[in-house]
This record gives sequence, C-alpha cells and structure tokens, in this order.
Amino acid sequence: MAKWFVTRKGADFNKIAQEHGISPITARLLRNRDVFEFEDVEAFLHSDIRSLHDPHELQDMDKAAAIMKECIERGDNIRVIGDYDVDGICSSYILYEGIRKCGGHVDVRLPHRVEDGYGLSDALIDKAQEEGINTIITCDNGIAATTQVAHAKELGMTVIVTDHHEVLCDSEDKDRMILPEADAVVDPKRKDDLSKFREICGAMVAYKFICVLTELMGISENQNDGFFRDLRIFAGWATVCDVMPLKDENRIIVKDSFKNIPLSHNVGLNALIRECGVEADRITCYIYGFVLGPCLNATGRLDSAMRGLELLLEQDPDAAAGIAKELKELNDSRKDLTKEGQDAAMVKLDEYKGQLPKVLVIYLPGLHESLAGIIAGRVREATHRPTYILTDTKDGILKGSGRSIEAYHMHDALSECRDLLLKFGGHKMAAGFSLEKDNLEAFNKALNDNCNLTEDDFQEVLHIDMELPPEYLSIPLLREFEEIGPYGTGNEEPLFAARSIELLSGRVIGKNANVGKFQIKDTTGRCYDMMVFNGLDKWDEFLNETFGEDNVKKLYNGSLNDKMYINVAYRPQINEYRGMESLQIVLRDYMKCSEKKSS
Repeated sequence: MAKWFVTRKGADFNKIAQEHGISPITARLLRNRDVFEFEDVEAFLHSDIRSLHDPHELQDMDKAAAIMKECIERGDNIRVIGDYDVDGICSSYILYEGIRKCGGHVDVRLPHRVEDGYGLSDALIDKAQEEGINTIITCDNGIAATTQVAHAKELGMTVIVTDHHEVLCDSEDKDRMILPEADAVVDPKRKDDLSKFREICGAMVAYKFICVLTELMGISENQNDGFFRDLRIFAGWATVCDVMPLKDENRIIVKDSFKNIPLSHNVGLNALIRECGVEADRITCYIYGFVLGPCLNATGRLDSAMRGLELLLEQDPDAAAGIAKELKELNDSRKDLTKEGQDAAMVKLDEYKGQLPKVLVIYLPGLHESLAGIIAGRVREATHRPTYILTDTKDGILKGSGRSIEAYHMHDALSECRDLLLKFGGHKMAAGFSLEKDNLEAFNKALNDNCNLTEDDFQEVLHIDMELPPEYLSIPLLREFEEIGPYGTGNEEPLFAARSIELLSGRVIGKNANVGKFQIKDTTGRCYDMMVFNGLDKWDEFLNETFGEDNVKKLYNGSLNDKMYINVAYRPQINEYRGMESLQIVLRDYMKCSEKKSS
C-alpha cells in the first residue's frame, strides 16, 4: 500500500466548466494538471499539430538542415545511424524516408546490441568509410560520442548529430557542456537550446529535422499529406515507447498519431497491427507501449534491430506479414527470458533479508544483456528503489541498465562515478553503462555512498486527483475524461478515492487466474463491478488480515454476511461487452476503513 496525497489546487471550477462546456469535475482534473487559464484550457482541449512548436527553435537545426541540403545536392552517400530500440528504429525510419524524399542517396545502419554496443562506434564509422559513405547523421544517439565523432571527422566525414539524451558536462564546471565536435549538434537538452519544450524523443527531433529540411528543399508540408502524416505516426509511437512526458507537444503528437494510424500507408505497421490482433482505430498508449512496441524492441534485444526497420520499409504485404509474425514470436520468447531473469534478480534480493540498500546493484551473469533494462524496471516496481542490472559481455566487461524513482536522478548519479565507467548515457529515469568487472564493487559502493535518499523516498506515493464517490460517475462523464488524454507518463489517467466501499462478492478470473472481479456497493446503495488486475496475492493478504480468512472465503463463494468496508483508490472505466456499456472501477490501492456504515 502507498501513501495517498489528494491534490488540492484551487480555481473557480464552475466558471471553467461553463466557459468550456465541461463538467466541474473535468475542470478540476485540468487544474490538477496546471491547466486553468482560458487560453490554456482551450489549447489543451482543442490543439492539433498546428500547435507544435517551431522546429527552427532547436539549436543548430537550421545549420544541420543546410549542411544536409548541401550533402544531398553534392551527391554524397549519406548514412543514418540510429539505436536499437523503438525510438531509434522510428527516428531512423523518419530520417531515411525524409532524406530520400529530398533526393538524397541514403541508407541506414542500426548497431547490433551485442556486436556493436550502443550508438555510434569506431567500428561503424570505419565500416561506413569502407563502403564509401561521406556523411553520417545520427538519431537517438551521438550526444555522448565525442571520441567517435572526432574519429569520423579525422576521416574527413561530415557528421550531424541529432539526439535527445542528456548532454555531458565538465565534472568541475557543470555549466560547461561537452559536445561532440560534429558539423552540427541538434539536441533539445543542450544548455543553450531555446526550445519552448525540451522533453521530446529522438523520433520527434528527427521529424522536426525533416520538416526543416523539406522546407529548405522547397517541398511544402501539407498536414494531410500521407507522407508527413505517416512520419507523425512514428514520432507519436516513439514518444510513448520512450516514456516521454505526455505534456505539451508530446501529447499533441501522440493524439495525432492515434487519429491517423487507421489511415497509415505503411504496409509493415499495418501487418504488425493485424498480427498482434489489435484494431487500428482503437490504439492507446498501452497498445503502443506494451503490445506493438515490444515486438519492434524485441528485434534489437534478441536479434538485429535492422529486422524491425525492414518491417517498416517493406512494401510487399505478404513479406511484411511474415516479418510481423517473426517479430511477435521473438517477443514471446523475450517474455519467457525476462521472467527467468526477474526471478533470478528477486532471489538475489532475498540475500539482504529485508535490509535492502538504498540503490540496488544486481549482477546477473549469463543474462542476455538486452533484458537488463526490462528487469531493472520490474525490480524497481517491486522495491521502489533505483535499480541497476548488470551482466557479462566479453573480455571482463560488464554492461548494465538502470531504472529510477522520481527522487533519484540516474544520469547525475552515474556522472558522479564516471571514473569507474567505460561508457554511460541516459537521463533522470533510465540509463545505460558499461564498466570493467573489477570495478563492480567500487561502483556499488560509490552509488550508495553518494546517495541521499531517505526512507520516505522509498515508499510509493499515490497522487489522487480528488475524493469522488462512485455515485458521481456516468458514462458521459468518462467520455469527457477521454478528451484530457491520451494518458501516460506526465499526464496520468485520473485517479480517485472513495470511502466506505462495501465488498459484496468476488471471484478469480483470467487464463492465469490472476485477475479478481468483485461486486461492490457505495454509500448510496448503488452497485458496481470492481476489477483487480495487479497484485491479487497481496490483495488477498490484506483481506485476510483485515477481515479474517473465514469471511474472505465467504466473499469468494458468495455467502458473505458480515459487512466488509474499505477505502479505495480507483480509476473509473467503461466496460464494453456485446455492444453494451457499463461502468466499472479498477482498483489501484486500498486501505482499512476507519468507519462503518449501516446498510
């Protein structure tokens, strides 16, 4: 169970509601997201891609586009070098298609996770030179590749860096950036960048670059043109999968992506949608992040990310269907390996006998290095502690991935012990790195010695929008809530609290018997279905401790006589079944009810 904090931001909710034709409850949800001025509310509810920020704002953007124009007109052989995750694949696709539309001779190389490592490498540069490449443009990587860019420049190459990761700074002078000496460096995290919104993914940077480049090349951007529309679809997909905050233009691009994906001309994307059994007109952040995205990610984890890019570039429907099937099967295999790694990590934690360190550093020899980040995320969720998972690569080198909590800046933490690392990069909530095996203990010690987290930081905090008894819910109200979406990191789905909810009956459902469905009653006597999707074991433990095992058995067999009241944190949901719609609530957290109500 978490600590509950009900958000209490003031405003004239009735006035906001009247001005914009919404309910006061929705007005309060907007205020909780710091949206309450008239123009801001209008923009939040009605903005579209015309509200995206000017791409020319990005530092070096005009310079980078002008250099690329010269390279295209000169007939240079241009190579895009991306990354092996969804953002890297999508941004590579965007740059490839955009440069090709401008008449450039362009190809793409995505690094192999095991053979090449992350991002730009000397080996990829040397290979490019051998194959007659004159110009390299990176996407979703390159900002930390100072020595690699220097190597490419020594070979006489033109190098453009487009990235969105944190910029390295001098260890003694935090205000002095360490930028690669490329011909142009476009990264919204540059300290001298003047963008109005800087938390965008690599694919969004790539999309903005293509907008400026096509403009420079005299190609007009028609918002409804299939070419630009498809590029925005991939920028939105990458935004979700790279866990960018769904605020400002990120929210706009994701909404636009959802709207346009049914119109997509991309044969490979359509094949993957069919293979995963989802409907193009019902795409959500969950579908992007946990259904489609992992299939593309699996290629970079267990095979070559080039296979994922090949899917997006494939024009033949039969061939695309074959690749999509292959990707889904690969992801299914990845799930099994992830479960094994997660179990091994939790066994390691048992050795601490409940006295966990502030920062978890877990070495899993034999783990496929591509799974370290996923497992770090799972352990972080279970412990609410910053977690680093490391595994072997070769020649005594360990490679790791980290996932963080809100109170811990992971990139800054790695910067403080950079002398122990061979390479690192990332941002506040996630990072990747490598080090020599002999430095593992020193790395663990340095992270924990430098950590200032307190016990309060390790307890999950639930930020609840408001206390809202279920009796106030209606299907029209929930449809109104949808206008505040899409929901995800930085724009969380509305979360409410309700007191004195009575449990009437319950049953376990689902293929794996890991979902609970309960009938509940509010204080007015109105009944609802309540779903428990996660942590059913812990939920049952709570019920047994609070009401006794006998009563819990009666709850599940429908013969309960004693009153069982709890307070709940919940998300409302519209359940659609056989053409009928009904309200249900999804349990997020729970606690004992201090007061009893008479029936």
